[in-house]
Amino acid sequence: MDAAGGKGIAVRCDFTVPSDVDALVARLDRLDIFVDNAWGGENLVEWGKFWEHDLERQLRMWRNGVESHLVALHRLMPLVVQSSDGLVVEVTDGEDGEAYFVNLAYDAVKNSVRRFGEVLAKDLRDVPNVTAVAATPGFLRSEQMLETFGVTEANWRDACEKVPDYALSETPHYLGRGIVHLAADPDRRRFAGQCLSSWRLKREYGFTDLDGSQPDWGRWWDDVVKPRIAGVVVEADPLAYR
Repeated sequence: MDAAGGKGIAVRCDFTVPSDVDALVARLDRLDIFVDNAWGGENLVEWGKFWEHDLERQLRMWRNGVESHLVALHRLMPLVVQSSDGLVVEVTDGEDGEAYFVNLAYDAVKNSVRRFGEVLAKDLRDVPNVTAVAATPGFLRSEQMLETFGVTEANWRDACEKVPDYALSETPHYLGRGIVHLAADPDRRRFAGQCLSSWRLKREYGFTDLDGSQPDWGRWWDDVVKPRIAGVVVEADPLAYR
């Protein structure tokens, strides 16, 4: 945040521990924009059949990814509703429930968080000064994903040899820029309860990723990935989707 011209203050807080969140709340006078992105499940993901996985790891993923959001919302929403122009963004993975995500536990976590954005909007129907949505990136080029693929931001395209879809990857800044545009939109309540993807926000507001491109994972998914899942190979130029 400092590098972008603002002022960032890092505060350690375990969002699965209510007393930790209470200590955070005690330091705040107001909260206008609340981006709820608690996760902490990167090292707990196991691929394949749920019943073949370590149960404690899957339960911990649930606690980290779902209970953390419930605790945060319970403690922080009273501050948000006092705002004259509040925004709550529940960050998830996937625009809808169509795709199958990794395994049962991971899929359940991300679908639950997506649902939080929808239900919060219903809870806020009589609070016209606050808007609640969910939001999702596309194929994310986070530090953890770069490490998983054995590349860096400087040479991330090398990963496309093994994972061709990574040609449509995006930095975390991409969705962040979309949320900034959403926060600045005086008419954002029209999106209340919806799950807003980075590509949908890009189409709405016209921003770019750090490299000046506009990766459209949603269109790539529809045109290339879904046909492949159905057994149809579609040749497409990734650059036409950026």
